[in-house]
Amino acid sequence: MAASRAFQPVDSSVTPRYAEIATFMRAARAEIAPPLEIALAGVPLDLGASYRSGARQGPAGVREASRLIRQVNPTTNVAPYRLCNIADVGDAPTHPLSVERSVDLIQQFFERIHAAGAWPISIGGDHTVPLPILRAIAKDRPLGLIQIDSHADTFDVFMGTKCNHATFVRRAVEEGLLDPKRIIQIGLRGTRYGDDDIVFGHEAGIRMVSMDEYEQLGRAAVIDEIRRVVGDAETYVTIDIDGLDPKDAPGTGVPEPGGIGMRDMQMILRALTGLKVVGADICEVVPSLDPTGITCINAANLMFELTCLAAVARSGKLTAEA
Repeated sequence: MAASRAFQPVDSSVTPRYAEIATFMRAARAEIAPPLEIALAGVPLDLGASYRSGARQGPAGVREASRLIRQVNPTTNVAPYRLCNIADVGDAPTHPLSVERSVDLIQQFFERIHAAGAWPISIGGDHTVPLPILRAIAKDRPLGLIQIDSHADTFDVFMGTKCNHATFVRRAVEEGLLDPKRIIQIGLRGTRYGDDDIVFGHEAGIRMVSMDEYEQLGRAAVIDEIRRVVGDAETYVTIDIDGLDPKDAPGTGVPEPGGIGMRDMQMILRALTGLKVVGADICEVVPSLDPTGITCINAANLMFELTCLAAVARSGKLTAEA
């Protein structure tokens, strides 16, 4: 038996999945304080979305769907709860009528997580969400970024504003939170507003992998390219759920056909075990747009994969000590 951790998840082989209050992946509920090492958090903001709203319900939907998640990764054998103290710390506060006020509140919430020495894994919320998180955890050095997305999110101004779900990458680069040479975007395929939609990314040196290129290279080569770009330094992962094909994630505000399959996404993340992943998020999950619930189920499974990556990076181990 591995050494006991401070926070233990509910054991679904003992307590039925439908019982007790839903937390992310049945993790213990805890305050933001030591000995917390990985903080699972919700960020219910969708005021930065420009088309279909509802991502504010993403955290609640994924918590409920994540009752399905067990405790050991079937491919890597990583058991994150044995490696780190992991808990659900609740939702970041947001203002229901102000994206600017919400961004400030979210940043303050994640600053508390960072000050407590914990690494964040979160469920949004629209894709404005990574910016305040990065402002909280990357003030002292720029991080690398692995971005799964059908859109580049590198606009300067979108719909007359500079802080929304289409601008977070550009803002984070401009503010020195991300190293553009260590950013890789995978799955880009959405139709564009004009000829200059992705000019900033190219000029900044961001590695942009369209779905066309993804198919040409193949999954294994893309994994190699991810490792080449981000290297061994600290890296953040953000998954816009619209990076997945709509057959696997119909519940999202801006679905784009022809995306990454769920199986590929699982195996990409598993192949990145050992990277220095110091935080991650999944955004743009809109439960109300998916009556089947598969979007939330897939987001919950990807959250587990991200938690496995962070647990290995945080502990420096693949398995717990006996």
